Amino acid sequence: MQDGPDGSLIFLSSHSMILEGWEKAVSARKTVAIIGAGPVGLAAAAHVLDRGMTPVVLESGPEAGHSVRQWQHVQLFSPWEYNVDKAAARLLAPTGWNSPDPAVYPTGAELLDRYIEPLATRTALRDAIRTSSRVIAVGRAGFDKAKTKGREAVPFEIRYRNGKGPETLRADAVIDASGTWASPNPAGAGGLRAIGEREAQPKIAYGMPDVLGRDRARYAGKTVAVLGAGHSAIGTLADLATLARQAPGTRPVWLLRGGNPEKSFGGGVNDKLAARGELGAHLASLVASGQVQVEAGFPVAAVSQTDGRLRIATSTACCGRSIVADELVVATGFRPDFSFLSEIRLRLDPAIEAPVALAPLIDPNEHSCGTVRPHGARELEHDDRGFYLAGMKSYGRAPTFLMITGYEQVRSIAADIAGDKEAAERLELELPETGVCTRGGVESGTPAAGCCGGPAPASVGACWADDASAKAAGKPGCGCS
Repeated sequence: MQDGPDGSLIFLSSHSMILEGWEKAVSARKTVAIIGAGPVGLAAAAHVLDRGMTPVVLESGPEAGHSVRQWQHVQLFSPWEYNVDKAAARLLAPTGWNSPDPAVYPTGAELLDRYIEPLATRTALRDAIRTSSRVIAVGRAGFDKAKTKGREAVPFEIRYRNGKGPETLRADAVIDASGTWASPNPAGAGGLRAIGEREAQPKIAYGMPDVLGRDRARYAGKTVAVLGAGHSAIGTLADLATLARQAPGTRPVWLLRGGNPEKSFGGGVNDKLAARGELGAHLASLVASGQVQVEAGFPVAAVSQTDGRLRIATSTACCGRSIVADELVVATGFRPDFSFLSEIRLRLDPAIEAPVALAPLIDPNEHSCGTVRPHGARELEHDDRGFYLAGMKSYGRAPTFLMITGYEQVRSIAADIAGDKEAAERLELELPETGVCTRGGVESGTPAAGCCGGPAPASVGACWADDASAKAAGKPGCGCS
């Protein structure tokens, strides 16, 4: 006989007896604060609930999936197979929810309509989500960052605003899945804002505007410069090329910091995420046909306004290159916001701003070929035990995140918080290969040996075997050039 977690007495029939029930009773007392009600935040709540703990989800927007609503016009590169979390699906099953076709590629709007909204409003998670609740600070109750003794024994204190004044929540663990959408990278090539960028804000959009939908009037008939080399830039350029065929006078201009546009065309037919490969191949054809003007080697240093238009320049001096455009789209990626975590003991890589154990796996200076090894609580916890970064925010400034990676992260984290270390260490995810064949950094032109199927025959104008096979079939190739 011994004291139970609630002060009652329980009887032990053997040494191994109700240890599992005991652990569940202990974990049931735990409250887990989850910052962000996007796909990964909701998955975290589902796994926490699945473990018998209490999730509290704090979402800054008025509805779950607020950030997704900003890019709902965009089609995901991954099909439904990779976009539905298993614990979330178990919660949805009793509601009569119909699982989408796993092979279909949803748009952001479909992700909201068929998955996020039902999960947030029709399951037990609806009572766990607090919308319009912006987190402004996280710390340990009564302990500043410098105080150590007894630190792990006190709960986390989360402060947030919900329109009624400041609120405080105390929790045993915190999962920050707030993402990076609200913190876009600036236009300046050095990571700082370009000179004049702030003043030119009315004519600058960040991320991926809805060129063919709600933002059509803004861009139709205009010269639009798009800065960036990733898939947000590629998708925007493709949409602008479509708009140009519908609205005469629309002219897309692609601004590239690097000198080789081919690096942005991706894995082509070799990309295991087919929609991503097709998008890169489509942009290659638009560039080749002259429908997209390319300005390579164009690191933006300054933006100024002249006669209602923008002059975008590579230098603040008179000798640099410049172009004139009506609008600028900055699609240079995103970065995490740590401003509200100043009292949390974080262990971050100084360059990537990802957890130190995760950074070497995702560092774009080192690789972009193949897969990122699945990872979980061990890589994502920080020096303040019980605090975890998850989802896109956990990748810091690296651009290679997949939603299914976040689902595996929070499965492991929930197990870790519940005390199930074996499940936390277990890997339950097989990621699709990217098919992008660069190694030695995204600016390197040297492909990894064998990444695209080994050397191509010397008689063929291709870099690797799969590239040669694709070109022989009249396709764009696998992107290894």
